[in-house]
Amino acid sequence: MPLDLETPDAKPDATYNRVMLKISGEALMGDQGFGLHPPTVQRIAKEVKTVHDMGVEICMVIGGGNIFRGLSGSAQGMERTTADYMGMLATVMNALAMQSALEELGVFTRVISAIPMDQVCEPYIRRRAVRHLEKKRVCIFAAGTGNPYFTTDTAATLRANEMSCEAIFKGTKVDGVYDKDPVKFDDAKRYDTVSFDDVLAKRLGVMDASAIALARDNNLPIIVFSLDEPGGFRGILAGEGTYTKVQG
Repeated sequence: MPLDLETPDAKPDATYNRVMLKISGEALMGDQGFGLHPPTVQRIAKEVKTVHDMGVEICMVIGGGNIFRGLSGSAQGMERTTADYMGMLATVMNALAMQSALEELGVFTRVISAIPMDQVCEPYIRRRAVRHLEKKRVCIFAAGTGNPYFTTDTAATLRANEMSCEAIFKGTKVDGVYDKDPVKFDDAKRYDTVSFDDVLAKRLGVMDASAIALARDNNLPIIVFSLDEPGGFRGILAGEGTYTKVQG
């Protein structure tokens, strides 16, 4: 029988107990060219809540590209370190927006920043973050790793390892990893599974090379799925859906 994703009481056993959800800042823009689109933020928050209702412990990392991207700032002549710190601040803004949307749905949430800013969020302390997860609070890790030259992909992989997550869920606009761009090529082939080494060798663009290498070295699988598919996140955790699994 297919899973009824609309029924709140349907609580199938989840394939993972603790996961990291990594989404780009651009995912929060909706159809806009910049900034936050509140209905889109609310839609993603509802997706997260359906998984939280299954009893899954959830970590999140959200990029900042909808507000400011450090690499693009650097390319336009800004000093790279300064540009990267500005990008980190953009991720804090996105994390606070997602926290607000989740708490409106009744999901207790903590924003935890690698750059201390006590007035708006918690500083990163690993044991405290683990305790939040054990209390079924969603933890949104902001400000990347707190260091320039590292992307939010790497931050997500680092925090996933530190939190002992069982998998990273990478939400994208397509339903998996393809051998070439499925938007441009009709004959693009989707992988059901692909190795970390193939992702690196073929430059498949799942995450940046540092993040892939860190996941590979710690045997942390990456699930690539479409964030635009309603119920997709919950469906995969219930053993259904379309996705690509990147593993060793």
